[in-house]
Amino acid sequence: LSLQELHGIFPWLVESIFGSLDGIIVGWNLRCLQGRTNPTEYSVALDFLDPSGPMMKLVYKLQAEEYRYDFPVSYLPGPVKASLQEQVLPECSLYHNKVQFSSSGGFGLNLALNPFEYYMFYFAISLITQKSLPVTHHISPSNSAYFILVDTYLKCFLPTEGSVLPPPSSNPGGAIPSPAPRSPPVPFSSYGMAHSSLLKRHLAHQPSVNADPASQEIWRSETLLQIFVEMWLHHYSLEMYQKMQSPHVKLEVLHYRLSMSSKHHGSPAQSSYQALHAYQESFKPTEEHVLVVRLLVKHLHAFSNSLKPEPLSPSAHSHTASPLEEFKRVVIPRFVQEKLYIFLQHCFGHWPLDASFRAVLEMWLSYLQPWRYAPEKAAQSAEPLPRSVPEKWAAFIQENLLMYTKLFVGFLNRALRTDLVSPKNALMVFRVAKVFAQPNLAEMILKGEQLFLEPELVIPHRQHRLLMSPTIGGSFLSSWPPTTDASFKVKSHVYSLEGQDFQYKQMFGAEVRNLVLKLAQLICQAQQTAKSISDHSAETVTSHSFFSWFRFTQSDMNGSYTGNDLDEIGQDSIKKTDEYLDKALEYLCHIFKLNEAQLLQMMIKQGTAQDENGKKQLPDCIETEEGLILTPLGRYQMLNGLRRFEVQYQGDAELQPIRSYENPALVRLLFRCSSALNHRFADQMEVLCSREDFVGRLCRYHLTNPQLRQKIRSTPMVKDRRSQKWGPRISLRFLASYRTLLSLLMIYFIASWFYIGPVGCTFIILLGYVLYAVIMTFFFEGWKPHQH
Repeated sequence: LSLQELHGIFPWLVESIFGSLDGIIVGWNLRCLQGRTNPTEYSVALDFLDPSGPMMKLVYKLQAEEYRYDFPVSYLPGPVKASLQEQVLPECSLYHNKVQFSSSGGFGLNLALNPFEYYMFYFAISLITQKSLPVTHHISPSNSAYFILVDTYLKCFLPTEGSVLPPPSSNPGGAIPSPAPRSPPVPFSSYGMAHSSLLKRHLAHQPSVNADPASQEIWRSETLLQIFVEMWLHHYSLEMYQKMQSPHVKLEVLHYRLSMSSKHHGSPAQSSYQALHAYQESFKPTEEHVLVVRLLVKHLHAFSNSLKPEPLSPSAHSHTASPLEEFKRVVIPRFVQEKLYIFLQHCFGHWPLDASFRAVLEMWLSYLQPWRYAPEKAAQSAEPLPRSVPEKWAAFIQENLLMYTKLFVGFLNRALRTDLVSPKNALMVFRVAKVFAQPNLAEMILKGEQLFLEPELVIPHRQHRLLMSPTIGGSFLSSWPPTTDASFKVKSHVYSLEGQDFQYKQMFGAEVRNLVLKLAQLICQAQQTAKSISDHSAETVTSHSFFSWFRFTQSDMNGSYTGNDLDEIGQDSIKKTDEYLDKALEYLCHIFKLNEAQLLQMMIKQGTAQDENGKKQLPDCIETEEGLILTPLGRYQMLNGLRRFEVQYQGDAELQPIRSYENPALVRLLFRCSSALNHRFADQMEVLCSREDFVGRLCRYHLTNPQLRQKIRSTPMVKDRRSQKWGPRISLRFLASYRTLLSLLMIYFIASWFYIGPVGCTFIILLGYVLYAVIMTFFFEGWKPHQH
């Protein structure tokens, strides 16, 4: 095919692979394509889309001819789309000299992208817009073709070793040129005019041949990273996006809007309002999205840590450092830090309170530990003890202070609202506590807080530096004011992310310390809850043993239930929960220097908060004339499974619902027989039970007498329901139990071995029960009435 024909089919080919932007065309569905289930399609897709594969060769071939392809602004992330529709150009240089009206004559805006940008835009945004086909098997996101391709592209264009491979060229000895930038046909107020982009500096004015190979590798590296960051991380409220802008940018936008309003009699202001009003989309990242972002974070740490050591001589550094090395130096603070912080804040505030938050948590912890991806890690990983965080990372911690402190407070608020008896939730608390308990880390964070709270001298040049502080979107070759004051660096970081009026909450202050104490108390309560569940499970296993078939327990008939839904998690999970919480409590004590005596007293208090029967206390409530009323604390305890009422049937035992272990027909038949006997001999049974001699005591024990039943505290109920009384009566319902029937059948079967017939066996059973009742009458006359 000719280049013109390839140019015509290129948009169709990209859409066929990654799907359409509106989601109607699914494409190859790379997110669900796995080698385990579709090995042929999987390998073909990876080979075709490889950085050195046929698709990228086509991209580079079209790149050489300076073709342009339209990408609709309406499919960009919400904040960028709203900003462009307001005719305000974002700071990110990715959008400079690319915005234009639709070529079809419509009102919509388009980005005029070169083939490489167009391909990567579609590839990156397919993670957000592509609809997955329904599948019948489990899909692991980290094994999908999309995830593997992201990893491959990162390793190729952001290499940790060597340099980026040069793109194949149809012109021997020449590099693929980048087309000259166009002037935007729409009037825009540029956020980043003061900062020249690395893209424009290296490629905007390059000749078509003999281009510098270093500039080529830097152009592709920066473009790839900017596209990934913009498509994956630039999703949050427009208000938050505007809050992120520096003061001089806000002033520039205000002047622009005022000037446009005076020229057009308020029409731009109206469109601005409409754009702000139209931005109502709620962004909900998926777990797969978060996993891909974590892959990006981990690779950027490895990429940045592969920076060669700085030479001793500053002059030597300026002459020998390559553009790629300079890119490694500032790749995280310039391109990722700000948007990732806002993205994490969004996830911490909007993610459901369930175990799926583990993906967000691990992404956050990966960013907090760049030393894990340092080259020297492999040589020291065999040490059994946790390594101390090297002092060289103090600057990173200080320049990312909010990542450590404010997000930690956000995690505390989430942890206080979760059920820590669940092993997955307990594991998340353990993971965070373990990371922050690394030797020397808490001290570095505390030092960063002290630098931020250090009183600032009123120096004129400092105010100017803060106003002119660079933003993420600019290239790393932009002017960056040299700052040697560590305190100013920390304050600049905090105020650039949260604004000048931000009220900082100290991680090691009294307010956060109280939150940690509440979490410690919740951990102790969860440990006691797990212990009670474990004890109950052990009792349940014992009660279901073989010999329990010969025993009739009261709980079978009174309907009590002392377990909860967590009984199903198993003994191993309960043991893991206890281990996680125990270690988490130990780490929290180490981080915040908590008083061990105070914690021990708290644990003892939780351990002794049981009544004399060994059952867990009722939820916090108050006694009233209407019964027990839950307090707000009691409702919290019930919602989190910390305490519960012992739910017990309080009505007529004969009228209980038929249980799963009872025969419905026999229950109804025996109820009629019991009712007839009770109606016929009610007066006689009343007289016998009222006697004070041995016969009276025997009848009171043998016959069901609800008047003597102990009152058990249970769920709040009206007093009138407790005042019901039933006289002595016969209950034959126990004979309808499958357990009773099976026990009798086994007894008759064993008796047949000794040549004892059914009549003789029945007589022996009745005689044995009479002897048992006589003995129990002598020793336990005041005992709780027997119920079969």
